Amino acid sequence: MSTRDLEVAPARLDRWVAGFHERHGDGPVTRDGDHVVAASGADGSEADFTYFLHDPLGVVLVRRGGYAVGLARDGRFVATKVGTRYVQSRTAAGGWSQQRFARRRDNQADALADAVAAHALRILLGDNESPGPGAPDVPRGLVVGGDRNLVGRVLADSRLRALADRPRRELYDLPDPRRDVLDRALERGCAVRIHLTEPPPP
Repeated sequence: MSTRDLEVAPARLDRWVAGFHERHGDGPVTRDGDHVVAASGADGSEADFTYFLHDPLGVVLVRRGGYAVGLARDGRFVATKVGTRYVQSRTAAGGWSQQRFARRRDNQADALADAVAAHALRILLGDNESPGPGAPDVPRGLVVGGDRNLVGRVLADSRLRALADRPRRELYDLPDPRRDVLDRALERGCAVRIHLTEPPPP
């Protein structure tokens, strides 16, 4: 058996399931309410579905070259901020010079994380560090991506503690955040993840 992981937009999911059965033969489909959670093919193929059903949805992307923050409702952004901020790359120098560059790089990373946290506070929490339970404008889930360390620094900011327990979908394979990358992150954040197991071709 071979396995692979796919991401399918919710609007395309019924067609994907139909195509799965066309390719692999009819088999049982398991549902949880309106959502397909598993499908089997006559040839032994299996598809398992994972949803990320949270609305509103917050997006936080950070890399050394920039950042992007967005708040989405019903799959569309209602507020965004995209910007650039420089964090020095590693240096091959040794000794004191290497330590000096490392301190500078760390300070730049701290400044970037602080700036992104301020944007996230404004966009995702409406500048309210302590929103009440069930506040309607607070994200129910987060899509995060870029540099894992920088994202961790941003979300560790005490101003964003209201987001600490939110479910997260991680996309650390994304490139430097730009508006098109932010849009792609939202699409992938809303996508249904499918773990597909198929027999080898005859």
